[in-house]
Amino acid sequence: MNIDEIIKAIHKKKLGRRYLLLLITLFFSACLFNLFLLPSKLVTGGVGGITIITKYLYNWNPSIVTFLISISLLLLSFLYLGIEKTSGSVVATIIYPFFVQLTAGIGNYITIDMTDLLLVSIFIGVISGVLNGIMYKIGFSNGGLPIISQILFQDFNIPISHSSFILNTIIIIIGGIFFGLTNVMYALIILFINSLLIDRVILGISKNKAFYIITHKDEEVRDYIINQLHHSVTVFDVKGGFLEKKRKVLLTVVPSREYFQVTSGIKVLDDAAFFLACDAYQVEGGK
Repeated sequence: MNIDEIIKAIHKKKLGRRYLLLLITLFFSACLFNLFLLPSKLVTGGVGGITIITKYLYNWNPSIVTFLISISLLLLSFLYLGIEKTSGSVVATIIYPFFVQLTAGIGNYITIDMTDLLLVSIFIGVISGVLNGIMYKIGFSNGGLPIISQILFQDFNIPISHSSFILNTIIIIIGGIFFGLTNVMYALIILFINSLLIDRVILGISKNKAFYIITHKDEEVRDYIINQLHHSVTVFDVKGGFLEKKRKVLLTVVPSREYFQVTSGIKVLDDAAFFLACDAYQVEGGK
């Protein structure tokens, strides 16, 4: 199977379910925008931040502004990044502004008390993080300003994280000029919580630990893990970069609750052993 066939297979995987989830996340994202972000004037960067600023400065329709900016960026993406890298953003670019317009009057039916902006910010950060995390996990993107960052990386080798930070910071600062420094601080809280939740949704909560172990008593450590803890061990040969000595590395994945038994057993068997423990978010197969 060549690369093109692999990419096509990935795109077709559970396609109907993925598009349904995408539509649900876009709808609730639009509700979040109209119920919380727009009334509170919390500018958190991105196209949404631009629409909030233009709404209160010029009374421009947020859905129209969102659509015009997003479609312009989408065209840039087609021109500079190609169809494959752009295809995941097409649906969000077209549907999200429609949902923003559809839910524009939701505040007439649901009343939100905006006096406690800290609570509002925490709620926005949590919900937006979950929604964005779901969108990224099912293989889609909401497009927007990250397209500019991808183009800058491709053409000028500017790291995406750096350009995204600069672009969003500029928008947040502009929002702070018009809406006050306090709103900037709340916006930073939203961004922090949002980033944490996106990672948790995409990766999940780690229930396992992966151990990489280098020891002079590899046979004893391997037997302990297999016979005492009843977990499999993979052994592979490596060569040190400094002394260039050939060694063996033991790899095992165990439930997090057995972390103490593994580390204590290694230290008892070989107090000088080197091991690295890291989170294993997805463990499957191998039978």
